[in-house]
Amino acid sequence: MRDFESLFKILTVAINTEQQQLNSTSPTQMYEPMAYIIGLGGKRVRPLLTLVGCDLFDVNPNHAIQSALAVELFHNFSLIHDDILDKAPLRRGNTTVHEKWNTDIAILSGDGMMVKSLDELCKSNPVHIHDLLKLFSKTALEVCEGQQYDMNFETQLVVSVNEYINMITFKTAVLLGCSLQMGSICANANTTNQNHIYEFGKNIGIAFQILDDVLDVYATDDKFGKQVGGDIISNKKTFLLLKAFELASVDQNKSLSQLLLSSNMMEKVEQVTKIYNDLNIKNIATNEANKYTEIALTHLKDIEANEDKKESLKQFAFHLLNREI
Repeated sequence: MRDFESLFKILTVAINTEQQQLNSTSPTQMYEPMAYIIGLGGKRVRPLLTLVGCDLFDVNPNHAIQSALAVELFHNFSLIHDDILDKAPLRRGNTTVHEKWNTDIAILSGDGMMVKSLDELCKSNPVHIHDLLKLFSKTALEVCEGQQYDMNFETQLVVSVNEYINMITFKTAVLLGCSLQMGSICANANTTNQNHIYEFGKNIGIAFQILDDVLDVYATDDKFGKQVGGDIISNKKTFLLLKAFELASVDQNKSLSQLLLSSNMMEKVEQVTKIYNDLNIKNIATNEANKYTEIALTHLKDIEANEDKKESLKQFAFHLLNREI
């Protein structure tokens, strides 16, 4: 496998070209916000995985560049709309599109990015377009369903851990699996290998989100990049909170429920964390993430590809998951 830095360079050139085209397209009120959010950067893990999924099977990753752009455009479309739903003021440390312009423009620009993502896919090798569109549309709908589940949880009194896993699978993990599989489609991989690489990405995505929940409570501000304890403050139904309610004694359950109503944020974070510690929630969550990581590695092992390239992908996945806690 080419080193990931060289693949990232290929991706960056393509995204920069796309951004320039958006910036020069009319009406500017619609296209400038699209160029703006793409220009905010980020890790661009998803489109990078598309190139990786192609390169893994010894095919030039440029054959998957349209799919990678489609993934990046779709992901940013979802961010624009998610920020509206969450009333978020910042994205990647910068003003969100709906705050910088307005909500109407943000909705329309997001819609435009969704359409542009499909347009990019249609530039792919005609042999692959049907399979790419089928996978992409399925995944896009699942991401929307995941967002709806997440919104439902805000008012749903009882949420099970299994319901939560299903939600993060749709909202986060399926797009990682899709990104890799789209690359493998462009590389003419057989169906079995496509399924294995999809499951690898999906399960890594589930593990990643569970570890993100852990980090929200146990990381330090300078290493996490956002407020530690933010999920506790906002009463977000994370794996940790749901597992705590599942395992709590009657008294602990009562205390947790009361703490969710507290307006003393520092005490709230401190006391909820103490209950997590008493119930060993951090280790339980980490073990759950490890379970999905192991499932992912089983699928990676079964992919028929060069072992050195598979090892590179494994190490890249570990790099994503090895976030200091």
